[in-house]
Amino acid sequence: MTAPGLVSLVGAGPGDPELLTRRALDRLGRADLILNDALVPDELVALAPQARRFYVGKRAGRHSIDQDGIHRLMIRAARRGDRVVRLKCGDPFVFGRGGEEALALQAAGVPFEIVPGVTSAIAGPALAGIPVTHRGLASGFVVVSGHAESAYAPILGSLAPAAATVVVLMGLTTRGALAGFLIARGWDAATPAAVVLGASHDGAATWTGRLDGLAAAALPPGELPGLLVIGAVAGLATTLAPALAATPVAAVAVP
Repeated sequence: MTAPGLVSLVGAGPGDPELLTRRALDRLGRADLILNDALVPDELVALAPQARRFYVGKRAGRHSIDQDGIHRLMIRAARRGDRVVRLKCGDPFVFGRGGEEALALQAAGVPFEIVPGVTSAIAGPALAGIPVTHRGLASGFVVVSGHAESAYAPILGSLAPAAATVVVLMGLTTRGALAGFLIARGWDAATPAAVVLGASHDGAATWTGRLDGLAAAALPPGELPGLLVIGAVAGLATTLAPALAATPVAAVAVP
């Protein structure tokens, strides 16, 4: 009987290979099979040249395979003795369904491990010159999914206006509705806001403005991944981003 392999649920960070953890790099180097998400750059997958690659990405409703199918692929390969890397953008446990996959592997009796990654919820703002906490401006932050009001309303609806920095993942297309939701609950329309696009990727850019300007924010064309930052700290981008040494993010301030 073939000894079971190992499934590594690996966080790829925001995309720059230099922001991978040493453990993530090691697991890529040892992998027999890579199951990668849509936002994982080819440069990261290329770090495992000997591995077979299976794309399992999901973008804006376009799914290459459903979640149960991903579970079956991981389990089947591990039972063959393969070393499997399930490669996810950011951190596998931050809106990455890593918990679901870990539970499926545990139920199947398949050995697995978690390799944390640098979540884009913190790395994206940082690369744009936005600290998610800052003395005198924000003592905490919340991270929500912006794909639908049902996802963010329970948290943002209970948050006092300006009580924390709000970081929104998967919220580019709903940014106008989300801004309206916050303003209707007492947030000042002039609250600083930012859209960070493609942090650590080529073509990265940042829009900065006011909360009530999010809906009309002029963003560059394409499908760069992006996130929203809402709160006083977003205003620091115009000061800090130009001073960053060799920053990959081009700050584009919009009045």
